[in-house]
Amino acid sequence: MSDRIESVAVLGAGTMGSGIAAASAEAGCRVLLLDVTRDRAEKAIHAMTEGRAPALADPAMKEQITPGSLQDDLASIRGHDWICEAIIEDLATKRALFEKIAALGTDGAVISTNTSGIPLRAITEGMPSSLCQSIAVTHFFNPVKVMKLLEIIPGAEATPDVVERLATFGREQLGKGVVYAKDTVNFIGNRIGCFWMLSGLHKAKAALKDGVAMEEIDALMGAPVGIPGTGLYGLIDLIGLDVMDLVGKNLAGNLPEGDLGRAFTDLPSTERAMLERGQLGRKSGGGFYRMLKAEDGSRSKETFDLTDESWRPATKVPLAPPHDRAETLLFADDAKGRFAADLIGGALLYAADLVPEIADDIVNIDRAMRWGFNWQRGPFELLDLIGPEHMSKALAADNKPLPRMLAVLEQAGATSFYRDDGAAYLGLDGDYHAVPPG
Repeated sequence: MSDRIESVAVLGAGTMGSGIAAASAEAGCRVLLLDVTRDRAEKAIHAMTEGRAPALADPAMKEQITPGSLQDDLASIRGHDWICEAIIEDLATKRALFEKIAALGTDGAVISTNTSGIPLRAITEGMPSSLCQSIAVTHFFNPVKVMKLLEIIPGAEATPDVVERLATFGREQLGKGVVYAKDTVNFIGNRIGCFWMLSGLHKAKAALKDGVAMEEIDALMGAPVGIPGTGLYGLIDLIGLDVMDLVGKNLAGNLPEGDLGRAFTDLPSTERAMLERGQLGRKSGGGFYRMLKAEDGSRSKETFDLTDESWRPATKVPLAPPHDRAETLLFADDAKGRFAADLIGGALLYAADLVPEIADDIVNIDRAMRWGFNWQRGPFELLDLIGPEHMSKALAADNKPLPRMLAVLEQAGATSFYRDDGAAYLGLDGDYHAVPPG
């Protein structure tokens, strides 16, 4: 086999597996797609050209994808350059499949799991060295066709060429933005993004009591800080409260002791009640917001007011100085400024303390948030915009320790995490280094 990936075996034809298979076919690869039954794999291939946003732009590309079943056709994965497991997020099920893969022998192939929350070390524990030396996590974001981010997390025994082949394939053939993460819970993007969302549900309670409306919270957590217009509640409506609850449970079981995120893994009581009655978000017809259609065809938006737990007409919120820019919003001496400083400021400080736990440098963290959550700026880019010295002074005034990267910045006598128009970044060693290609 050559170092170039030209053939792909995807195990699992669900949403993620189908997306990976379609992207690989569009990259010119020969693809084998296996599911529990051949019929399910065939239906997944057929669905790739259906709907408003088909995974395959050219229906003829379906001919590059061969369907099969995990029971009858698993041996057919031999000879493929990349074997990508994308079955359900269940540790025992994944381990059982990888035991079969290891028994088959896949010399020369790179192997990956598309898990989003299960540590790779748990999947590969006790597996043969031949498998452990060839495996990594390839964490795509959904939908695969649209989202740019690809997180690659090598196993402890993985050889360097495994990561290099997967990264080259991701960048050059799939057109993804590749970041390198560590084998820690939720990797990079979801570790920080889910901290921001889950902590936001809790921290917003004080703002609501201070008279800040839910629509204002979403507006503040949108354009001013460079986050998509869904804001906090709108994004959770898109994801679903049921998914956020599962994320919280996974974090509760896997976050390190003393991690700040442990305080926010349970949904607040009002949101818990919403979950229990099936008020999940867009998928259930309404969550924090809902759209109503009148008999004449007109539409109106309603907000589920968390203060009195009833529906009311949604309002539009224009923002004016000092609340319309991150540089002034976080230092505004009012309820809106206090909330923004607590939530987005807290998320930035959280990220600043995660190097090198989740990634070796700030560049991978910034790229993960830009490419995976569509933030205009990553945490360290946003800190540079706000002024990291302001954050450090605020922490010192409260007798709070500096997060690791803010301490590095201070010790280096530097004033920004990036310099030379973003061409150089501050490393853990206190020196600036050239930003590598993405």
